[in-house]
Amino acid sequence: MTVSWTTRPETAADLAQIREVNLAAFPTPHEADLVEALRADPQAWIPGLSQIAEAPGGGIAGFALLTRCHVDDAPALTLGPCAVRPEHQRQGAGSAAIRAVLRAAREQGENLVLVLGHAEYYPRFGFTPASDHAIRPPFDVEDKYMMALAFDPTRPVPAGTIHYPKAFGL
Repeated sequence: MTVSWTTRPETAADLAQIREVNLAAFPTPHEADLVEALRADPQAWIPGLSQIAEAPGGGIAGFALLTRCHVDDAPALTLGPCAVRPEHQRQGAGSAAIRAVLRAAREQGENLVLVLGHAEYYPRFGFTPASDHAIRPPFDVEDKYMMALAFDPTRPVPAGTIHYPKAFGL
C-alpha cells in the first residue's frame, strides 16, 4: 500500500499524541520519557526540528526528532527518537518524518546530523559511518551503527567525540 504522508512540525496540541506514538512503538516508556526530557531542555531543544507524519485518516502516524548535541565543542544534531505507530510501520511514515526533519534542519542552516541506528536503514537518507569523519560516540558500539550526515560537503565537519544532551544520560 502506497501512502502519501503529510508532514509538519509538531505543535503543542500534538504532545499527547507524540507520547502515544512513542509508547506504541517501543516496549518501554523510555523513548517517550526521553522526548519529553529533551523538549524540556533549552540547551537541546530546537523549535521546528520535531516533525510528524500525519495518518491519512487523522492523528499522528510517525515522528522524528533532532536535538542539539556537540562533536567536541562544535554544534551538531542527533536524530532520535524516531517512532511509528505499529499499524503504520513499513508504509513510509517514518521515512517521511525523517526526511521532513532533515529538510527542516538543512533549512535552518545546520550541517551535521548523527544517528545511532540500523546500518541497513539510515544510509537511504545519506548517512555514512561517523568514523569516516573521525567522529566517535562516548561509548562502545560497532562502527556501522554510528552514522553521520553532512548536508554541505564544502563546509568543514568537526572530528571528535559526540556529547549528547543530558537527557540521554551519557
